[in-house]
Amino acid sequence: MIGNVSRFAKRLVVLVPGIIIAYLSFRNLLPYIHRRLPIGFAIFVTYVLVAYIFIPALFRGYRILRPAKHVPFYCVTPDGFASDPINVGIIGTRRQLITAMEAAGWSVADPHTSKNMSRQVLSFIFRREYRNAPVSNLYLFGRKQDIAFEIPVAGAGVSRHHTRFWATTFEEKKRLAVHTIHWHHRKSHVYGDNLLWVGAASLDVGLAPIRHNFQLTHLIHPDTNQERELIVAQLRKQHLVDRQTVITLDKPYRLMNRALTAYANADGMMRVVWLKKSKP
Repeated sequence: MIGNVSRFAKRLVVLVPGIIIAYLSFRNLLPYIHRRLPIGFAIFVTYVLVAYIFIPALFRGYRILRPAKHVPFYCVTPDGFASDPINVGIIGTRRQLITAMEAAGWSVADPHTSKNMSRQVLSFIFRREYRNAPVSNLYLFGRKQDIAFEIPVAGAGVSRHHTRFWATTFEEKKRLAVHTIHWHHRKSHVYGDNLLWVGAASLDVGLAPIRHNFQLTHLIHPDTNQERELIVAQLRKQHLVDRQTVITLDKPYRLMNRALTAYANADGMMRVVWLKKSKP
């Protein structure tokens, strides 16, 4: 209850300046643009500037000055809002991770660049499959994902399974638990011999406006636990799992997503698997 009130208060704090920015933009920016462009296009340009540049820039700056401090049981958007629950972990090298996920049917997501975003838009318009489409950047431990994977859902448009991973180190001689995972002492690169890849797996099922600025974003399926189990089952089916364990991050919770009317149900568990060492 207290957590829900706290999250609602944070969203309200964001909504108020967001409304102010939108009001000032439509009062001052829109007339300026309208003198040079047709009214319909002027409204569109103003919306893009406000929703995709001004408001996100404001709150990213706020998050730099006031970084979020919470138990890492979910990742956050660039402007600090709760996003996908953390629910899966894979232990192995970067090469092992990529090889195992690809063997299970997943594709590495392309970098989030303007070129790849254009390819993604064109693939949606012309209904062409883009198995390596970029995913949006989400943040955990103060940084965006180190790598992401996806599987398009056939015939479902923008729907796709996807998971983001962040590389961490851990104390190998101790029982794996939250306090033995070291995200603050991550190696300078993600090519270590034995890393724990902390992941957030979810299923995109459509598009929806963001609560505080009406920018469009992906809508995820409420049951994120099933996405975790899907990955583990796929890896086990390919005989790639050596052993596994479960870490409790939090008690079961319902997480309000930044997408309007969206939420995610999570059991607060992260299932961790050790990948089998490849034979020499």
